[in-house]
Amino acid sequence: MPAHLARVGALAAFSGAPTLLIATLLHPLDADPNDPQAAFAEYAADPLWVVSHLGQFLGVVLLAVALLALADAANTEKARTWARIGLLGAAASVAAAAALQAVDGVALKAVVDRWAQATGEQQLRIFEAAFAVRQVEIGLASLLSLLFGLTLAAYGASQLLGAHAWKWLGWLGLIGGLGSAGAGIAQAYTGFSAAAMALSMGASSLTLLWVLLVGVFLWRLRGREGAA
Repeated sequence: MPAHLARVGALAAFSGAPTLLIATLLHPLDADPNDPQAAFAEYAADPLWVVSHLGQFLGVVLLAVALLALADAANTEKARTWARIGLLGAAASVAAAAALQAVDGVALKAVVDRWAQATGEQQLRIFEAAFAVRQVEIGLASLLSLLFGLTLAAYGASQLLGAHAWKWLGWLGLIGGLGSAGAGIAQAYTGFSAAAMALSMGASSLTLLWVLLVGVFLWRLRGREGAA
């Protein structure tokens, strides 16, 4: 693969994982996300809501750039087949993440702000509107987690089938990807339940570690390609 692409992919991995982590830490986490009234009150009071969600989207975009470079590093026919599947999933994941952040980061914030300012019967009506937007968010979040998890699993399979010494990185991606897919299925059935969120947080932590290690892999590959 071109040394420049490996360099760009490595830098995207090194910047994307911290961006996604920091943006997620800025997200308010005190209220139970499966308790709409408590969650909406917390969201309405958060001045960094839009910033944190735009940051999450930027992190996903940077991760997709790293995955683009990783697909080009596949060096056997079987590895390239799975990398192409993963590349398709990465593009679809960016689109799904954009839709999720449009609903969660922008639309839901506008509705819960109006709900927090309203009173009486009007507040009840706006709450139902916010609850409906919340269900759309849950649907998008579950499908994004499922889609991105399957994408990572495809990249894990690609690395396992490649001709390089980093096959353990393939197992890590496969496990993290299947965990994210499982979290997506759990969210589809139970919303943002404690079990679904615990599975999601565990899989996300493993995924971020995998992305950073992919950055190291691509950076070392850049050095070899540059020398060649």
